[in-house]
Formats: sequence, C-alpha cells, structure tokens
Amino acid sequence: MLPNLTLVIQGLAFFAVAWLVMKFGWPHIIGAIEERQQKIAEGLAAADRSQKDLAQAQDKVNEALKDARVKANEIIDQAHQRANQIIDTAKNDAVAEANRQKALAQSEIDAAANRAREDLRRQVSVLAVTGAEKLLRREIDASAHKALLDELAAQLSAEAG
Repeated sequence: MLPNLTLVIQGLAFFAVAWLVMKFGWPHIIGAIEERQQKIAEGLAAADRSQKDLAQAQDKVNEALKDARVKANEIIDQAHQRANQIIDTAKNDAVAEANRQKALAQSEIDAAANRAREDLRRQVSVLAVTGAEKLLRREIDASAHKALLDELAAQLSAEAG
C-alpha cells in the first residue's frame, strides 16, 4: 500500500476518534471535572463557614464566661456583705444579751444588798432592844422605859426609810 494513503486513513481514523471523544466522552469528563470542582468549592466554603461559626461560637463562649465571672463576683460580694451583716447582727445581739445579763446581775446584787441591809437592821434593832432591855432592867421607871423604846423605834424607822 501506499504510505501516503495509510497516513491519510490513519489521520482520518484519528480525527474520527477525536471527534467521537469530543462529542460523547468529553462532556462527561468535563461534567465530572466541574462537579468535582464544585464539590471542592462547596467543601472549602463549608470549611470557611465552619471556621467563622467556630470563631463566633468562641466569642459567644468568651462572652458567656465573662458574664459568668461577673455574676460570680457579684454573688461572692453579696455573700460577703450578707456574712458581714450576720456578724454585725450577732455582735449586736451578743452585746444586747450581755447588757441584759449585766442588768439582771446588777438587780440581783441590789436585791441581795437590800436583803442584807434589812437583815442588818433587824439584827441592830434586836441588839438595840436587847441593850435597852438590859438598861431598863436596871432602871425601874416604866415611863422612861417607854420613852427610850419609842425613841429607838423612831430612829430605826428613820434609818430604814
């Protein structure tokens, strides 16, 4: 065969195969490539959105932590204030109770002192009467005796009052 004719037939066969590939195979290949590019672009876009969402979520978390710290500090401050109020109330109650106990003890001391004074007055009056009795036994004058007893009773009641 002629080499030129073989070359022409091979050229025609090549162009026929190239045309068939361009007509039927190429659109499928290009479609697959475009689909893959679209999936990659969507994946990159999703990754970017995820990064932005992550950054926003991190900002929200930081803000929530900041708010939580502020609230915790407020609660701690309130607890300290309440504790101080309780301590002050307890101190005031303790002082009031101490004053009440002191007043009660003072009134008991005063009552005991009054009882002791009364006992002492009774003892003094008994001694005075006994002394007067001894003096009167020596004296026989009944009117003098009565005057001494009246004077002694007046002095004792003046001292008692």
